[in-house]
Amino acid sequence: MIVRHRVKRAVVASALGLAVASGGIATASTAQAADTGTDTISCSAVKVHQSYSKGSTTVGIAYKGDKIAYKQWVYQRAAKTWWVHGTVTRKSDHKKISGYVVYQCANPYNTWPAPTPPIPK
Repeated sequence: MIVRHRVKRAVVASALGLAVASGGIATASTAQAADTGTDTISCSAVKVHQSYSKGSTTVGIAYKGDKIAYKQWVYQRAAKTWWVHGTVTRKSDHKKISGYVVYQCANPYNTWPAPTPPIPK
């Protein structure tokens, strides 16, 4: 049984390595990689969370006009909500806060649309 799991793990690892080597990106069902870019916060104030859940710990607050360097989109199936992971730089005190922001507040003019969510199985 243990040998079977190790073989499966080796096959999966080699398949992922091949996908990355050929230029493809392997993604989880809840997260999607995005090109790193910058945008501004469009809501008057938004909480920056430690994880992609409204019930998670708040690590800071971002205000309208603050810059966000995003790295990843995350879709939370239970809440049917898109999140953006990145680093917010506040204009007021130049503090950098890393965490998750609700997508609607981090994408003011739909400059980079979120990917369609995965179809539930």
